[in-house]
Amino acid sequence: MSLFAVHDLDSPSGITWLLGILGLAYYGAVKYLEAKKSPLNAIPTVGYSGVLTSYITAFKWLANGTALLQEGYDKYPNTPFKVAAVSKWVVVLSGKQHVDEIRKAPEEVLSLAGAAKELLQTKYTFGPVDAHPHHRITIRSGVTRNITSKFEEIKDEIVDSFNGYIPLSEDWVTVPAYETHMHIICRTINRYFVGAPLCRDPGYQELQENFTLDAFLGATIINWFPEILKPFVGRYMTTVPKRIKQAKKYLSPIIEERIAQYEQYGRCDHNDAISWLLDTATEDYHRTVHDIVARVLLLNFTAIHTTTIAFTQAIYDLAIHPEYIEEMHREAANAISEHGWSKAAMQKMRKVDSFVKESLRLNSAGSLSMMRKAHRDWTMSDGTLIPAGTFIGVASNAMNKAKVLFPDADIFKGFRFAEMRDGSGNLDSIKHQMVSLESDLILFGHGRHACPGRFLAVNGIKAMLAHILLNYDLQLENGSKNRPPNVVYQSNIIPNKKAKVMFRKRRVR
Repeated sequence: MSLFAVHDLDSPSGITWLLGILGLAYYGAVKYLEAKKSPLNAIPTVGYSGVLTSYITAFKWLANGTALLQEGYDKYPNTPFKVAAVSKWVVVLSGKQHVDEIRKAPEEVLSLAGAAKELLQTKYTFGPVDAHPHHRITIRSGVTRNITSKFEEIKDEIVDSFNGYIPLSEDWVTVPAYETHMHIICRTINRYFVGAPLCRDPGYQELQENFTLDAFLGATIINWFPEILKPFVGRYMTTVPKRIKQAKKYLSPIIEERIAQYEQYGRCDHNDAISWLLDTATEDYHRTVHDIVARVLLLNFTAIHTTTIAFTQAIYDLAIHPEYIEEMHREAANAISEHGWSKAAMQKMRKVDSFVKESLRLNSAGSLSMMRKAHRDWTMSDGTLIPAGTFIGVASNAMNKAKVLFPDADIFKGFRFAEMRDGSGNLDSIKHQMVSLESDLILFGHGRHACPGRFLAVNGIKAMLAHILLNYDLQLENGSKNRPPNVVYQSNIIPNKKAKVMFRKRRVR
């Protein structure tokens, strides 16, 4: 039967149908010719590389991109390779040299902002923050510099939220791990950002916890549409505008008061994220309710779920490796006895720090880090040409487990990094800590674009873990010693959200 048998080509619908087929054929031909001429052809491929067959790999990427990245790392160690995602090729690098090359590349060549703009569709999911990311300066200044002075607030919220969600009891209390940890972390972070009582408001808490998921889902939906439709899709087919409207109901009165103070006195008396954002603002529109609301949501977006992921992974490891508990308990007790609940005490907890770092080494938050978009053609030191418009990243999860970098790399060694710090002398305050940046262990990125909020996150995680060590016994549900399997999709690695952990009041050993 002829393809055209069911259509009258003399009718408008038949002509439209024919033009559509010809348009698709033309588009396919153009893409085929572009692919044949692309410098990317010189880069090895994991999976299929054909114009059409590459979509088979793209669907595998959706299901488990981590497996594809591990396959590429094993086949092409320290060598660039590419893998097909749904709408683009991603060039993947590994090894210290390549990490340093990305770190040193100028923003106008390899752009973090360009990658975020497209992957997260920040123009539509966060609005005005896309134009000028001065919140990154806020994080480096106000957020990081006030950890010492506001540590009492962190500790107070940790204690209060633990008492509410995991009450001290002589009997075992069973809780869903990820969900419970997220509630505690959301409250603690927002105590730091906006203070009490707002941080404890159930509606505000629900808003902040769900916004990250809404933003990711919104970005995914927007990315499926052509550029001309994205403004419409972002406004009417995602929940992000609704969430921003909700946030204004909670934050507008506070922000309006602070703006009035700033306009009258040139400063604010409050020591919180709203005041810090006003301090770092460079344009008039930065000192508006809408802009500040969007940036407070963004601060939560970057903090809540990443911290929850790291903390939950550490709790799962603590439950299946109880042999580390007593040493870390003694360390935490001694540090707090000497320095009180303070940032200085957290600094002394070398074994606690090492335990969390080792947990995250083996259970990275993602298998692809340091994402950049090439704004110009970029030639690497080995001669590999990365054409403009290409996305690149580092196979961080595979690197973090590499046997050439870490002895017994596949074995959990909780004090691995504490032992590496022994004898570090004057470098002890920096070297091998969880917040330190290394080119062979990628936890927070590397270089000037490394996660600026890592200092708050790590101090908060250590404080929560110390609180557990001093006050609770814990185990997986029914005393299981089988670590809950991670959930993997695309390049994301998420701790099991269905697993439960049991807590009870600590019994004297």
